[in-house]
Amino acid sequence: MDAEYTGRVVSRKTLLRAAILAAPIPVLLQQFPALAADTEPTPDCEPPPARTPLSPEGPEYRPTSPLRDTFTGRGAPLIVSGCVYNLSCRPIANALLDFWHADASGNYDNVGDNFRGHQFTNAQGQYRLTTIFPGLQYYGRTRHIHVKVQARGRPILTTQLFFPNEPQNILDWQYDPRLLMAVPPNQTPRQATFDFVLNFS
Repeated sequence: MDAEYTGRVVSRKTLLRAAILAAPIPVLLQQFPALAADTEPTPDCEPPPARTPLSPEGPEYRPTSPLRDTFTGRGAPLIVSGCVYNLSCRPIANALLDFWHADASGNYDNVGDNFRGHQFTNAQGQYRLTTIFPGLQYYGRTRHIHVKVQARGRPILTTQLFFPNEPQNILDWQYDPRLLMAVPPNQTPRQATFDFVLNFS
């Protein structure tokens, strides 16, 4: 992927969002299982969609996260969900997503695997992460979630997801409004959505 990678969140219908939140992603037993065929383009995604921007990996990445879609620990519950698409608006089945973020106090676990894990999209290109709101982190950074996304045989997208209405956003040089998650108010648990668009057709 080139350094001029630009993009934004792709909109989806409310019904699709509800379906993602209602059904957990099945646990897959090996990295990059056999690929399912791409599904048809979604009705509300018109190619070419904007590609998801790159963002720095940061110093806290570890390449050996466990396979899981639920992070447990002290903090306010949060569900992050969405889809992974290609530039033709086709959902990508079995795409790898590797998430990591700080705990509720803003600290990363560099000894164990707290708040680290990878998962794969389902046959409809959907993912769902059950976790907590990360705490405010080291100076100069706003609240964020790191993620690497990769379709089999394709380059890795390394980026970060940000939260809306955070006062620290404007102080963080890595903040990119194109990477804002949608976080509707008055939900229990709180839910955030973001769709990734990878740089291939």
